[in-house]
Amino acid sequence: MERLFYKFAGEMVFLVFVVIPAIDMRGGKCVQLVQGVPGSEIISLDNPLSVALDWVNKGAECLHLVDLDGAIEGERKNTQIIEKIVEVCKEKGVCIQVGGGIRNFENAAALLKLGVSRVILGTAAIQNPELVKLLVNSFGSSYITVALDAKNGKVSIKGWTEECAQTSVEMGKKFEELGAGSLLFTNIDTEGLMQGVDPGPTKKLVESVTIPVIASGGVGSLHDLQILKKTGAIGVVIGSALYTGRFSLEEAIESTKYD
Repeated sequence: MERLFYKFAGEMVFLVFVVIPAIDMRGGKCVQLVQGVPGSEIISLDNPLSVALDWVNKGAECLHLVDLDGAIEGERKNTQIIEKIVEVCKEKGVCIQVGGGIRNFENAAALLKLGVSRVILGTAAIQNPELVKLLVNSFGSSYITVALDAKNGKVSIKGWTEECAQTSVEMGKKFEELGAGSLLFTNIDTEGLMQGVDPGPTKKLVESVTIPVIASGGVGSLHDLQILKKTGAIGVVIGSALYTGRFSLEEAIESTKYD
């Protein structure tokens, strides 16, 4: 995994633009939702572990795991599956980032002690910013990512069911000050639609902070990956486009090697 990262100001950041397959889990299955709406599944696969191994075999060096039950309902129901994926994939040197329903210090600490590369805090970070600071002090900045999911410029929480007053830029600056090692920015306006990305919000956030930003939302073509790479984001999480065959993971990785 060393080739993925390098030291910058004492923290670990991506060395190259990284394509990160998403494995969103709901009810024990790997699913892809449209705009995060329960019941809108366009993909539903029975074995998330097999899906994870398939992505790794196709070249993935980082995986994005999300417990949708935890994100939407606040109850993490896919913990055992996540544990198995981490156990198997970490042995292969794969970076694993996990989000969804991580509501407190104990949830995050348990995942980090399990071997997760980074925990992703969304709702919990927004509602209790001091949690980020506490985790950073306990584990280090590089292990803590804050998810900023924005719709019409405003951050949304609780599985995108509630809108905050603050913008992603305002929140990004705040969490950088609190010590977060990276940000995961999802543009809800384009998420799951595969109709193309809007680079503006991502670029604005990237230019507002000095910590790494991972992009997500709307990728439907290889050209979209080039657009997001040019924003200065250090990687992109891809879901629906990969699962519906818009392009292969191998093509995505190859296309982002060059400008």
